[in-house]
Amino acid sequence: MSDHHPCQLYLISPLDTGGDFPQRLRQALEAGPVAAFQFRVKDALPEEAARLAEPLQAICAEFDVAFIVNDDVALAATLGADGVHLGQGDESLENARAVLGKDVQIGITCHDSRHLAMEAGEGGANYVAFGAFFPTDTKETTHRPDLDLVRWWAEMMEIPSVAIGGITPDNCQPLIDAGADFLAVCGAVWNDPAGPAAAVRHFADRMDGAAAG
Repeated sequence: MSDHHPCQLYLISPLDTGGDFPQRLRQALEAGPVAAFQFRVKDALPEEAARLAEPLQAICAEFDVAFIVNDDVALAATLGADGVHLGQGDESLENARAVLGKDVQIGITCHDSRHLAMEAGEGGANYVAFGAFFPTDTKETTHRPDLDLVRWWAEMMEIPSVAIGGITPDNCQPLIDAGADFLAVCGAVWNDPAGPAAAVRHFADRMDGAAAG
C-alpha cells in the first residue's frame, strides 16, 4: 500500500504516573517522534487524577504530542484533553461526542472484531484499536487478533487503526508491514532496562526503516 501513512508511536502511561514519571515522559518524548500519549489512572479521585495529569499534559503540549485520557470522559472535558480512549464497557461514543464536541479525538477498543470496528467508524470514532496482538502484562486480555484484520482495515477504511498488546521493537515489524497506523506501547517503553528514551529510539528506527522501504 504505497499511499499508506507511515506508522507512528502511541505511548500509554503506566498506572503509576507520580514520582519521577514526568521526567521519564520527557525523556521518552525527547528521544524520537511520538504521536500521542494516553493517560491511564485507576481508582483515583477526580481531583487527584487531574493533579497527576496536568504536568504530563503540559509536557505533551511542549512536544506537540496529543494528550489522550483513558476511559474518563469527565476528566478529558475538565482537562481540555485532545482526546479520550473508550473501551467496550465504557461510556458510549455518542455520549462522549456530545460532552466533548466534534474536535476531540475519540478512540474505541475493538479487540479482534471487524463488526465492532465498523460500528465505531460509523459512529464517528477517530481511530479504532485492535489487540492484544502479543501476550502482555499491562492488562488482562482475552482477544488475540491476527494480522489479516489490520491488513483488511488498512485496505478498506480511512479511519486509522491502533495496534496494541505486548508490542516491542523486536516484534512490531509485521504490524507495521500490515498497515497499522499507530503502535500503542506501554511496558516495552517504561520497563526497558536502558530507559524509555532508548526504547523510543528503537521503535523510531523500525518505523523509519519501514517508511524508507
